[in-house]
Amino acid sequence: MHIELTEMLRCPEDHREEFLVLSTSEMNGRTVRLGVVGCPVCHREFEIIDGIVDFTEVITGERQQRSVRRTPALRSAAVDAQSLQALLDLGGPGGYVVLIGSAARHAESLASLIGGVHFVGINAPQNIAELPILSLLQSDQVIPLRGAMARGAVVGAELSRTPWVGEAARVLLRGRRLVIESEEPTLPGSVKQLAVGQGLWVGEKK
Repeated sequence: MHIELTEMLRCPEDHREEFLVLSTSEMNGRTVRLGVVGCPVCHREFEIIDGIVDFTEVITGERQQRSVRRTPALRSAAVDAQSLQALLDLGGPGGYVVLIGSAARHAESLASLIGGVHFVGINAPQNIAELPILSLLQSDQVIPLRGAMARGAVVGAELSRTPWVGEAARVLLRGRRLVIESEEPTLPGSVKQLAVGQGLWVGEKK
């Protein structure tokens, strides 16, 4: 996880958002390889293992050597990176783009087209590795990011339903684009449809 993403993290528990506290054990440049993030509200702690922040398990007692439970690699329809860039309508560099599920596979190709943007993969398949331009988070029910922090979001077809689409909308800034790799997603009321077709749904946060 890129260390600067720490200020965008939130506890997955249902309480007010507060900045999480980071304790690092191993760094590689600006990337945290091993460490812990703790919540000052509920006092739960979550491990960073091999660069992946694991919000699926709470630390109880001594830390243990283990691997993060990852999503199996999935077969996904091909989406052209140039088309995806245009649909997201990001403009200049800077900020964060959230890629949910199998959509994390777009990080490298989008990074080659859009400089200066950091990508955050949520529940990325196990064949997707953490990169300097891509931080990985694992979570069971919510996106562990603060509200209205992302310039764009892409949801993989396998997660084009509640709660993930609603969570994707929550983390989007107002007026920014949501792309879903399904033509019939479960949609929140906070997003208006802009286009649908060729296996994609595109909307904008109201």
